[in-house]
Amino acid sequence: MTVTPHPSLKGASFLIEDHPAEVTVTPEDFTEEQQMIARTTEEFMEKEVFPHSEEIEHQNFELTIELLRRAGQLGLLSVEIPETYGGMGLDKVSAMIVSEKIGMHSSFSVTFGGHSGIGTAPIVMFGTPEQKQKYLPKLATAEMISAYALTEPEAGSDALAGKTRADLSPDGRHYVLNGSKMWITNAGFADIFVTFAKIGGEKFSAFIVPRTTPGLIIGNEEKKMGIKGSSTRALTFDNALVPAENLLGEIGKGHKIAFNVLNLGRLKLAAGCVGVGKLALRDAAQYARQRHQFGRPISDFGLIKHKLAEMAIRLWIAESMVYRTAGLIDHALAGIASDDQLQRMKAVEEYAIECAINKVMASEFLHYVVDEAVQIFGGNGYSQEYPVERYYRDARINRIFEGTNEINRLLITEMLARRAQSGHLPLREAVRRVATEGESAAPLSVSDEDPLAAEKLMLTQAKKALLFVAGVALERYAAGLAEEQEVVGALSDMIMEIFAIESGLMRAGKIIARRGHDAAQLQIAGIRTYTTQALMKVEMLAEIALTACSEGSELSRHLTTVRRLLRYVPPDTVAARRRLAHAVVEAGRYPLGE
Repeated sequence: MTVTPHPSLKGASFLIEDHPAEVTVTPEDFTEEQQMIARTTEEFMEKEVFPHSEEIEHQNFELTIELLRRAGQLGLLSVEIPETYGGMGLDKVSAMIVSEKIGMHSSFSVTFGGHSGIGTAPIVMFGTPEQKQKYLPKLATAEMISAYALTEPEAGSDALAGKTRADLSPDGRHYVLNGSKMWITNAGFADIFVTFAKIGGEKFSAFIVPRTTPGLIIGNEEKKMGIKGSSTRALTFDNALVPAENLLGEIGKGHKIAFNVLNLGRLKLAAGCVGVGKLALRDAAQYARQRHQFGRPISDFGLIKHKLAEMAIRLWIAESMVYRTAGLIDHALAGIASDDQLQRMKAVEEYAIECAINKVMASEFLHYVVDEAVQIFGGNGYSQEYPVERYYRDARINRIFEGTNEINRLLITEMLARRAQSGHLPLREAVRRVATEGESAAPLSVSDEDPLAAEKLMLTQAKKALLFVAGVALERYAAGLAEEQEVVGALSDMIMEIFAIESGLMRAGKIIARRGHDAAQLQIAGIRTYTTQALMKVEMLAEIALTACSEGSELSRHLTTVRRLLRYVPPDTVAARRRLAHAVVEAGRYPLGE
């Protein structure tokens, strides 16, 4: 698959410039090969995984390993492994398709991702040719299974605070590791662990640690709320002897491995949330259609329609964001040689903000979807006899995995500030421009020919409101803004809503251009409803931030400016949701991706 490079699209530039529609990838743009990958993965899940759900949930790890190997036979484990080392070497959009479909079964998805994602990517990205040749062909088939060992008892969100230590032996042949790791996925059966430790207690580095390493002690299975079918154990290193040639990457550069692997891990987590969310919506829609109360199916009732429509809308927005971001990364990677891992790493890192946005929003959208699925099932939803009970428990971990949502919110604004300070992104100029316009800015006109013209205007004004509030916050707190986490969180939420609105608008616009206005009525209803709600949220967030940054007459002026920027006439979202809910019930599943 050929992707045309588009180097002008910098990460987070969506805040200050319009991205061209042609470089925005949507599910409607999937190639025949990508559609085949989607069908193959979905068939694998339906025929091989779902029939064994109970066995998986009761930790039949022999079965889990066999399923991984069957996935390997289909090429699902090797999507991102270069062809040179037995992989398929496909694009990130294809990788997200696999992650979405595998994500339909949370326990198996966690196992799959722990191996083929964060367990394999460090070797793909940072391994020596010898390490790649030794491990990647076997990882591609699950002849060898991997795990990722970063978290420690006192180093969760603050990963660099880890205390696991590595010291070079006197003969220089081994690193001697001492310390512990916790919450390690696949630990019950992994053959190798990508493990992080500080050489000499200072230089944060990574190692490939075989399961057979002398001094490596693997703990018992953790008893978890959800994802019960995955293996989660602690590791203890007691003078564990790791061959010196198993150092992964450069000494003292382990943070580059940890953080860059997590970028793609966050995006894949978001894709998985979309997959299981669609499954929950399917079950809820079919149950609502067959469950009768007061002589009618509950799908006839307005408040149930509201839930089903909102579930579909949020999944559509999450899906739009995931594949837009994957497409941006593919465009950045185009033209970079497969063995030029430094440049490929930089290309992925460029969209670290977008990856964090996806992780937070998709995990929180999924929380809404599974919660409302349980509510639609009523008392039955609380029973293990019905699958939505498992969806609900399993979904909770996603807001903690790959950096908690709180940490990711802080990272979004922190990374944006660093890019502005370095001049990588001309954000300061945009902030000054909006501040200069102030109350004198003329309202933009709305075209009668564009069915989404009003929503596009709302998006433009939301961006201005964000830049205005960011300017006020920077003026008030300057370098101390990072310590004002409530303000930072509000700014991050505004940024996320803007990316979500724009992703949906760009996708809907492409559907209209390709199929016509009439064929895009559901998508128009969805993005119109989402944009209206998001703008209300953006205004509320702006007010929260401004009241923390100013007071008195100055606060009044700031609030007036924001309210003027975000002034709009809301559409009839009740009618829009009813139309969407009807489509969900008629189809008995998620209907917006067709």
